[in-house]
Amino acid sequence: MKRFLKWLLRSLAKGIAFVLHPLFVRLIHKMITNITTEYIAKQLLACGKNPTIGFPITSHGLRYIKIGENFRASSGLILEAYDRHFEEQYTPEITIGDNVIFNYDCHIGCVNKIVIGNGVLIASKVYITDHFHGDTTKESLKLPPNSRKVFSKGAVIIEDNVWIGEGVVIMPNVTIGKNAIIGANAVVTKDVPANSVAVGNPAKIIKTIEASHE
Repeated sequence: MKRFLKWLLRSLAKGIAFVLHPLFVRLIHKMITNITTEYIAKQLLACGKNPTIGFPITSHGLRYIKIGENFRASSGLILEAYDRHFEEQYTPEITIGDNVIFNYDCHIGCVNKIVIGNGVLIASKVYITDHFHGDTTKESLKLPPNSRKVFSKGAVIIEDNVWIGEGVVIMPNVTIGKNAIIGANAVVTKDVPANSVAVGNPAKIIKTIEASHE
């Protein structure tokens, strides 16, 4: 009888854990996400309706960042807009359109201007930057990287409905045209035309899709 009661209690415990554990985890995750979203949204320069921002997030200079409606970001997002590096001052601007989705562990760094259009889908571990630490002059190379002057060659513009694959790096002074597709692990150093597929390091155009005239 005693053995039977132990078995029964153990079975009930397993059954309850099986039913409640996933629900409990989802509830806690939702609560943390809601708190994170509210905390970040209040610090942004502008934020549209229905954002979802996962925990954890690393941020700097949220007052220089605008986010549109229905923004979704999974955990591990890094959003950085720097207005100063040592004695140098900058006027950063990050603008993200409506219905943009970031998957896990993405990183945006800005001292100049980064614009992401509407309907952009970004896979995990994507890095987008508009600046460099130093250049390749002898004077610059005498300094540790973090001590070099930060400079930008130009803004990063990602137009509407772009799909950016896993592990992509997008460098300064690049425009990615509407409906473009960037393959996984590509390093984008030059403009990508609209309706194009780009892959590789450095990224090259492998296909152009004719736009519909209907």
